[in-house]
Amino acid sequence: MPVRTRKELSASLKKGELASAYYLFGSEDVLKEEIVRAILDRSLDPASRDFNFDQRAAGSLDPEAVESLCYTLPMMADRRVVLIRDVEAWKRKPKARAAVIRYLERPSAETVVILVQGPGEDACDKDFSRLALTVECDGLTAAEALKWLSVRAASAGIAFEAGAAEHLLKCVGPDLGLLRLEIEKLSSLPGGIPITVAQVGDMVGIQHGETQYDWRDAVMDGDAGRAVTLLGRVLEQSGISGVKLVTLLGATLIGVGVTRAAYDRKLRGRALEGAAFDALRAARPFGLGPWKDETERWARWAPDWPERRIRAALRATLDADRAIKSTTISDDRGLLADLVMQLVLGAA
Repeated sequence: MPVRTRKELSASLKKGELASAYYLFGSEDVLKEEIVRAILDRSLDPASRDFNFDQRAAGSLDPEAVESLCYTLPMMADRRVVLIRDVEAWKRKPKARAAVIRYLERPSAETVVILVQGPGEDACDKDFSRLALTVECDGLTAAEALKWLSVRAASAGIAFEAGAAEHLLKCVGPDLGLLRLEIEKLSSLPGGIPITVAQVGDMVGIQHGETQYDWRDAVMDGDAGRAVTLLGRVLEQSGISGVKLVTLLGATLIGVGVTRAAYDRKLRGRALEGAAFDALRAARPFGLGPWKDETERWARWAPDWPERRIRAALRATLDADRAIKSTTISDDRGLLADLVMQLVLGAA
């Protein structure tokens, strides 16, 4: 079956359409959980859910258990749901895997089977995707994560002042698990009053203007003093490391390099931003900010970053990445401070 988008799946569930089997794969477990919940809500009445919902880990099932689980009839209901997690474990249990494939080829009309692949296995299983309705649950872009955050916050009764949701996303990144934890924290604040940027900063411990993206912007703007000053504050933040900052900087340099090539072709203004946006959409790199903001920055930086400077900066960034991963002589802050000076002095 063709891989469906989450939007397409949501539309089909709203119409009451249920497949006999679903296969969910990708790196974002929160999206998988939400899809499982939506399928359960559409498939089972809450009153009979306890009798007609089974979930197992794939590694615990032998062929007989697979058949028994999937062919058991529902109790006082039209259907039952079977959720099997970590299906990549069947690669080490070929007999159990073969039993599942046989079932999917001739599924029970009374059972909805949901196969969930763990986040450590990115590749789509061709057999499962051929026989089950398949949905890829990959990491969201910053813009998609911002929309997700706004919807989930609103459902929790949380409203944001202008810029507050964006600051939370810059602090946490598009990791939905971390964003969900922050929503739970924010829901403990008094209701009825929009959350401010300052409150978000106090809650996550990262003030406005002190995120990893602010450090990256200072480097690309050539503001060495601010970039070096921010290093200590940024590296102290949860989830931030020298490798993560180097990765962010490297992805940015590649994007600016692509934009500079368009600039050299005499593209300017919206045409230049459009070329940057097309490149970003094609690559879909993880860990950057909202695409519109990124492309505006790339277009602004492009005149100051000719190809020769980009190449030198990428070499220096790669050297810093290797040094951070291998050396015990200097800490991340010292290596990154040296990198900042190399990149800024490279403009001379």
